[in-house]
Amino acid sequence: MTTTLPPQGVGRDLRIDAFRGLALLMIFINHVPGNAFENFTSRNFGFSDAAEAFVLMSGIAVGLAYARLFRAGEYLRGCMRVWRRAGTLYVAHIVSTAIAIAILAGGVVFLNTIDVLPRVNFTPLLEQPLKTMVGLPLLTHQLGYLNILPMYAALLVISPVYILIGLWNRLGLVAVAIVVWIMAGTFRINLPNYPLPGGWFFNPVSWQLIYAIGIAGGLAMIHKRRLVGYHGWLFSACLFYLGFAFVWVQFRLGALPFASYLPFYVGGMDKTFLALPRLLHVLALTYVLTNLVAVSRLMAGPAFRAIRLIGQHSLAVFTVGTVLSIALQVLRARFDTSAMEDAALLTGGILIQYWIARFLAATSEKKRGAAEPAGSREPSLADSRARQAVRG
Repeated sequence: MTTTLPPQGVGRDLRIDAFRGLALLMIFINHVPGNAFENFTSRNFGFSDAAEAFVLMSGIAVGLAYARLFRAGEYLRGCMRVWRRAGTLYVAHIVSTAIAIAILAGGVVFLNTIDVLPRVNFTPLLEQPLKTMVGLPLLTHQLGYLNILPMYAALLVISPVYILIGLWNRLGLVAVAIVVWIMAGTFRINLPNYPLPGGWFFNPVSWQLIYAIGIAGGLAMIHKRRLVGYHGWLFSACLFYLGFAFVWVQFRLGALPFASYLPFYVGGMDKTFLALPRLLHVLALTYVLTNLVAVSRLMAGPAFRAIRLIGQHSLAVFTVGTVLSIALQVLRARFDTSAMEDAALLTGGILIQYWIARFLAATSEKKRGAAEPAGSREPSLADSRARQAVRG
């Protein structure tokens, strides 16, 4: 009934790409609120949603992609490589934010879609333009639906420390992350949200826990191991929890039992501080799916080839998908779209993201072919795996 991660030297774990690709597509659909198809994304069947899955997969990819340099003692080179990636995410966020502002402003000017502005946190640009323009490049002000990349970039900045702790002791890394998560929830530690009060919607100080678990899992894969091996009792417990969460969400039963007696980040569903029920749900879901042979074969099979390609080029796909989702929000605010029209719009957006991934894959392949003379050494699997992982 179970399967194990493929050992290094046998092949790349294609499930990571497939799961990350699925998460990206669900995020895109959820970022066009009000369409009928968002009812079929993962958030309707449990306590977590695609964001938790995406951050977990990203942590795994970081552990796989960057650990080699730190293991070899090349700490400065490893840090610079991680931080360059964080800089790339920052640029991608700023560019996509600028395009989104243009789309939203154009919608108001030409389509009278002013009702969209409060939903996407645009109104501070009109009410406090100078302060908000200071906050945008500082990442203290983020438009709605454009707040995942800033959190991911912040997590990348601290990744070298987490990788070094994980190389020393993977469970020690998880323990450190748990302590930070508890402190963030207990003292409500968050990054500032200037010029508005409050903090980031995706609080990196809390979300670092699921990211750190991903890094620990990636480091375990390098050593041909799993962070948590298969245990029948644990598998059954995870299935029970997933079933419980499914029933609770489907029947909209409200707050969990005894939630009022527990800290909000332990018994509640707060997304900003990554409440425990959400965290446990995505971990249980990951544990069950990665222990099912049928799921592993399906994810690695030809049916998921396109989705895996999307997952391999997650940054470009996510950035394009974010801009497209804002454009679709504006269009749907102006025109009363039917379910069929929503299907056409969402399908078109997904196809654009797939074509972007195909173009990047073909371009990368051509560059590698031009850079490697005939008869040159084939790259090792570790190099190939790291190169693929770092694309996301």
